[in-house]
Amino acid sequence: MDKQIDVADQRAGDVMCALQSVVDPELGVDVVNLGMIYGVEIKDNVCEITMTLTHMWCPVSDYLKVAIDKAAISVEGIDRCNIKLVWEPKWTVDKMSRVARIAMNLE
Repeated sequence: MDKQIDVADQRAGDVMCALQSVVDPELGVDVVNLGMIYGVEIKDNVCEITMTLTHMWCPVSDYLKVAIDKAAISVEGIDRCNIKLVWEPKWTVDKMSRVARIAMNLE
């Protein structure tokens, strides 16, 4: 997980765990290990996820948004999820975890 992610709230950590079930169908690796999740904040029962995509023209962006929303609201105490899509910092393979790099034969 990215060092900038605030997991002080137990539910934020639970959301991050749930997001590991969301696999990018093109790459075969989950969005957390791909480094696409930049932050998770919980206010009341609303989860805000700050994320990026591997590129602006990602053909599975709609699928990922739906799957991320579904995973987040599967966490007890989360009633709604807002996804904030950002392009800075730009996603690069450096954001991938070692697990993702191994899965994609990059290590």
